[in-house]
Amino acid sequence: MKIFCLRFFMCLLFISCKENFAEVDVAENNSSFSNISNLSEPVTEKSTDKLITQDLKIIKTARLRYQTQDLKASFEAIHKSAKIYKAYIQNDNSGTDYGSIYRNVTIRIPNTHFDAFINEISKGITHFDVKEISAQDVTEEFVDVTARLKAKRTLENRYLEILYKANKVSEILEIEKELSTIREEIEVAEGRLKYLENRVAMSTISIEMYTEKPEGTGNRISYGNKMWNAITSGFNGLSSFFLGLLHIWPFILIFVVLFIFVRRKIRNKKKL
Repeated sequence: MKIFCLRFFMCLLFISCKENFAEVDVAENNSSFSNISNLSEPVTEKSTDKLITQDLKIIKTARLRYQTQDLKASFEAIHKSAKIYKAYIQNDNSGTDYGSIYRNVTIRIPNTHFDAFINEISKGITHFDVKEISAQDVTEEFVDVTARLKAKRTLENRYLEILYKANKVSEILEIEKELSTIREEIEVAEGRLKYLENRVAMSTISIEMYTEKPEGTGNRISYGNKMWNAITSGFNGLSSFFLGLLHIWPFILIFVVLFIFVRRKIRNKKKL
């Protein structure tokens, strides 16, 4: 009986110890899982913050069209503002249209001065015929091209390492062929990156100014002169037509020969 009671007591003691160890293991596991989760959360937040705080690549463009009373004064104001905001005039063309005189200017300006420049040249303008301002986000393309360029350069270095170790002529030629292809792709990616960087760094603003022609300006054309101009224009068009025919004279000659040949064939069949 004593032996039985002793064994029963030992079993109870063993079971209670096992339960305590299990609770300790569960507690340790829970604490380890909580530590892992605590470590992973800051990493996720940091990576998200990096994506949010990453420099955006924005291409800004604008198109402005408006009427002005003095084209010269308006252009001088634009030129003065361009110097202040470190911009430069890329294109400048002027001319006359039916009933108006125009001047079109294309400005390249640093991205950071884009809004300030537009606000500056908009002073005194009560109405814009056209005012288009756009912002194109090319961040994703910029990151993608940069990553592909990095991968291509890594691949190029690996091929160079293999090339240094190659002994057979066939292997060397094959590796150089692959290197040539990779370098072409690298040049294309580098060119695209430079283009995007330039468009992002320097915004483009197209300005179209015009003023109405004052009455009585310019030479009036009489009705007789208009008729003569029309006749001259028609003669010039006819001359251009014949000159165009001279360019295709071999085809015309071939067509005439084929026409005569077919016509004779048809006549001979009718006679038979």
